[in-house]
Amino acid sequence: MGSHSEGQIADLLPLSAQVFHILVALAGGDQHGYAIMQDVASRSAGKLRLSPGTLYGSVKRMLEQGLIVELRRDERPGGPDDDERRRYYRLTPFGRKVAKAEAARLAETLEQARAYGLAPKRS
Repeated sequence: MGSHSEGQIADLLPLSAQVFHILVALAGGDQHGYAIMQDVASRSAGKLRLSPGTLYGSVKRMLEQGLIVELRRDERPGGPDDDERRRYYRLTPFGRKVAKAEAARLAETLEQARAYGLAPKRS
């Protein structure tokens, strides 16, 4: 995989809320699917709940797009709680760039809304 261009990043934006939240969850470190679902639910105060079907549908596309990778068995955290069937995912450098670009896009959108009185001013 070579380096990705700005154009490739722009082509993926805007991200769906699910994809953006999965990227944010993985920005904190490698996680398995169920942990990602819990992370997203807790960070969104329960507003966004990913079903396993939604999560794995998004994950499949994100793997194809190179945003995330599945960890090999020898890269997994392991430990007594680790379940063989769990699949762990890691954010790629490209995935991090895409998440940053989406965060910048959202911030810009919020600034525009703020300018028209549709969002609270920064305190």
